Amino acid sequence: MTDSIDGQGYRANVGIVLMRGDGQLFLGGRAGSRGWQFPQGGVKAGEPVEAAMFRELEEEVGLEPDHVQLIASTQDWLRYRLPPQYRRRGSSPVCVGQKQRWFLLRLKSDDTELRFDRTGQPPEFDRARWVDYWDPVREVIYFKRQVYRRALHELGRVAFPGGLPPYPSWWRSVRRGERSPAPQYRPGKAPAAR
Repeated sequence: MTDSIDGQGYRANVGIVLMRGDGQLFLGGRAGSRGWQFPQGGVKAGEPVEAAMFRELEEEVGLEPDHVQLIASTQDWLRYRLPPQYRRRGSSPVCVGQKQRWFLLRLKSDDTELRFDRTGQPPEFDRARWVDYWDPVREVIYFKRQVYRRALHELGRVAFPGGLPPYPSWWRSVRRGERSPAPQYRPGKAPAAR
């Protein structure tokens, strides 16, 4: 099956926010690079979006549906454009960016179940860490930050019905798109997920 790219050049994609019981989120280190991101991947033509999410979950982090609980998904597609230097040359149809449906999953099993070698391809991740709720916005590559903010805000309203975790001290500079140094703070523990 081939990737699904719409008439505007956006490739259908799923994003996965994996949360532990303590409210921390899984962040994967991209194999062979310094970058960090959530698991994500393309939706094949004709593939249901939720099925794509579970396929990507297994391929990228080795988890099966019984290892997680589906908590929420974004209501609509969230889009970002790829900067020209990240676009594939000569592909048809031309892909100018991604449109993503985001899913919030709660890890039910122990994190020792995480494996990066479940795909027949080279693994997406070669390391991982658990981070505070807003940290992925700062860690992800710059052109995905707006989508991460939107997804975490929408999904966080379900994960934290009593109110979103407080924003860290670096939030304003990253929100404006500036690069900020690593924060010199230790935020309080996020509220426990339900």
